[in-house]
Amino acid sequence: MLNCALLSTAMDQTMIETLLQAILQQVEQPKKDLEHNIRALLNEAVAKMDLVSKEEIERQRTALNNANHRLNDLLKQVEALEEKISNKK
Repeated sequence: MLNCALLSTAMDQTMIETLLQAILQQVEQPKKDLEHNIRALLNEAVAKMDLVSKEEIERQRTALNNANHRLNDLLKQVEALEEKISNKK
């Protein structure tokens, strides 16, 4: 009788573990589906935005810095030419 009780308890424990695993799998799937759907929605929203990559921002920053340096050089040349003109008068 004792052996039957132990065997029954072991089987009950196995069934409980099996049932628990089945329940956890059922709970996990909607979570994965929700995560997949949210990622898809976020990717779609980001794609619709007119965003610029970090690399493009860096290229534009470099181009702007180069243009500013060139502008400063040209302003210095203009000032030097204006100085020459005013000295000739």
